[in-house]
Amino acid sequence: MDGTKTAQTAANLVLLGPPGAGKGTQARMLEDAFGLVQLSTGDLLRAAVTAGTEAGQQAKAVMEAGDLVSDEIVIAILRDRLAEPDCAQGVILDGFPRTTVQAEALDGLMADLGAGIRAAISLEVDDAAMVTRISGRFTCAGCGEGYHDTFKAPAVEGVCDKCGGTEMTRRADDNAETVESRLRAYHAQTAPLIDYYDARGVLVRVDAMAEIGTVAQELNTIVKQATA
Repeated sequence: MDGTKTAQTAANLVLLGPPGAGKGTQARMLEDAFGLVQLSTGDLLRAAVTAGTEAGQQAKAVMEAGDLVSDEIVIAILRDRLAEPDCAQGVILDGFPRTTVQAEALDGLMADLGAGIRAAISLEVDDAAMVTRISGRFTCAGCGEGYHDTFKAPAVEGVCDKCGGTEMTRRADDNAETVESRLRAYHAQTAPLIDYYDARGVLVRVDAMAEIGTVAQELNTIVKQATA
């Protein structure tokens, strides 16, 4: 990157997608390809608390009291973060906004900075396929090699192809019931955001069931078009 991006043309993106849709993988690839910075609410809060910023101190007091951090505090922390030099090329917002109220506050912040959300990318999934994809996952406890009941079983049942280990583990929440519940919650929560960004002409839907490389190519095209 040549570092000549302005606030008006920086690739500020909102990345939407349910657990397992590949948001983390794709965000890392966009970071590498375009010099963007992935920002998640949790990471922002922890960093602000550690840095002891004014907004971070407010967040710490709220969290220590066992309460939820307000949208105003999150926006203040995000404002501080966006002012840092590494965000000049643009950012990928993951996990924020979660509501239309937050989306409106984010738009207000971007307007104050002379910037804007260039694209809200919705990673679209097939719910039934996602349940199969996630609920069949398991890992070798010895070396961490990943497997799947349907798509990538070990050559010898119960024996790791990579290290020969025989102890396999599954995440407690990688079961059909939990995945179905998480997907229902995601769709209920995100549907208003889909409508919000669609109405503003920045929503782009991407088939996240495609191969990782195919999805990455489509996202690269979206970012290039959004900042042209």
